[in-house]
Amino acid sequence: MQNMKSMMMPMFVLLVLVVSSVLFAWQGISMHQQVSIEEAKFHELQRSYFTLAKVEREAAPTGSELNQRLVQIQNYPSELLRLKLVGVGKILTGILAALLAIVFLLFMMPIRLAQLMKENK
Repeated sequence: MQNMKSMMMPMFVLLVLVVSSVLFAWQGISMHQQVSIEEAKFHELQRSYFTLAKVEREAAPTGSELNQRLVQIQNYPSELLRLKLVGVGKILTGILAALLAIVFLLFMMPIRLAQLMKENK
């Protein structure tokens, strides 16, 4: 019974590492999947804006829907870049957490083996 209590904390740490690695990787992958959807919206927005005549685009009054579309077009690349970079960062963080879980297991194995050998003596 004492062995189970002594192993609860390392098992909890391992569980946290594994769950966090899966969650970070899942979030990163979902962000990357969202990029293709947002790029399609961005291209459609550009197509609808730039098919209008240049004179019509320049003559649009300040604050009009046409100018708001232009602002959206100008802000879209930074949003796409954020989705890509943060997505890659989350995937890499998930991989790092998985590697930490492996290192933790490799560190704990000799300790656990020593405990088992003491019990068998």
